[in-house]
Amino acid sequence: MRAKVDADVCTGCELCTQTCPEIFFMQGDVAVAKNIEVPSEQEDACRQAAEECPVEAIIIEE
Repeated sequence: MRAKVDADVCTGCELCTQTCPEIFFMQGDVAVAKNIEVPSEQEDACRQAAEECPVEAIIIEE
């Protein structure tokens, strides 16, 4: 799976970077997902970050 962050929607709350720092990081005022295949051991945390995003800016591609 891969994760993306819609920069036009992201409010920069940093929740995803706290929930799954192995995949998400801040770039300026918005979160960005590392351009990698999400390791299987990080998939649950990545999905949790997407589910908890208050503006639904995280897109999961299976």
